[in-house]
Amino acid sequence: MSITPFQALACPLDGLPLHANGSAWRCESGHSFDIASQGSTNLLPVQHKRSRDPGDSKEMVAARRRFLTAGFYQPIAAAVSRAVLAELPAGVTSSCLDAGCGEGYYLRELAAAVPDEQTLALLGLDISKWAVLAAAKQDRRVNWVVGTNAHLPVLPGTLDRVLCLFGFPVYAEFARVLKPGGRLVQVDAGPDHLRELREIIYPSLKPERTAEPSTPAGFSRLPTETLRFPIALTSAGQITDLLAMTPHLFRASSEGRAAAAALTTLSLGVDVRLTCFERDLG
Repeated sequence: MSITPFQALACPLDGLPLHANGSAWRCESGHSFDIASQGSTNLLPVQHKRSRDPGDSKEMVAARRRFLTAGFYQPIAAAVSRAVLAELPAGVTSSCLDAGCGEGYYLRELAAAVPDEQTLALLGLDISKWAVLAAAKQDRRVNWVVGTNAHLPVLPGTLDRVLCLFGFPVYAEFARVLKPGGRLVQVDAGPDHLRELREIIYPSLKPERTAEPSTPAGFSRLPTETLRFPIALTSAGQITDLLAMTPHLFRASSEGRAAAAALTTLSLGVDVRLTCFERDLG
């Protein structure tokens, strides 16, 4: 097993190749981006921000880290790793981006699953500077950058795999950075995902869409895998952490959040869809 940092970065201002030069990444136009002491780089220009501090807050990142490292979503991580590694050739370096990496849990799990005969160059990107900071502190083998899926700071056609896990897919950008034949591995919530929690925090549940999402332009769809398994939360802290790492934290009313905060145990079901799309060869 060999894990290396992905290097084919592009300047977020003009798209030119970035080259590591001492403690900064620089392009030929003279744009420079400092590499922080823990190894991450901020490649999110102010004009690409929608707020002063976009993405997950420091507190949300900490909640996500506690919940994920406790192993509740390990079956998802294992399925993602299998999908990434499937049909990757041995003896060459393959590359993978986690687009919306959070605090890096899924890339760390992927790194641990890489067999001896394979080498992966890894890039983790998130719009939250707090998430990237937390990720970089835990694994220096990965290149961690602050950036946006809408303008990936990655050179065209340089990635074998892109992950978008419970995130915000920008298919045109994913198609641009993937090599022909490369794959997008996408994980989305299914109709019954965390239903027991949603029944507590919402007065009523909206009917869930069951139709398969359309295949994005430039891709072919591979078979979808459905993952369903139970989890049991045994403390108020675990329940609070789960709520904090989902969109439901902002969608629920104050009464709904209070109802969740009053719980000390909760058994619920995970229901997710793992879909792979292959980048067209043309």
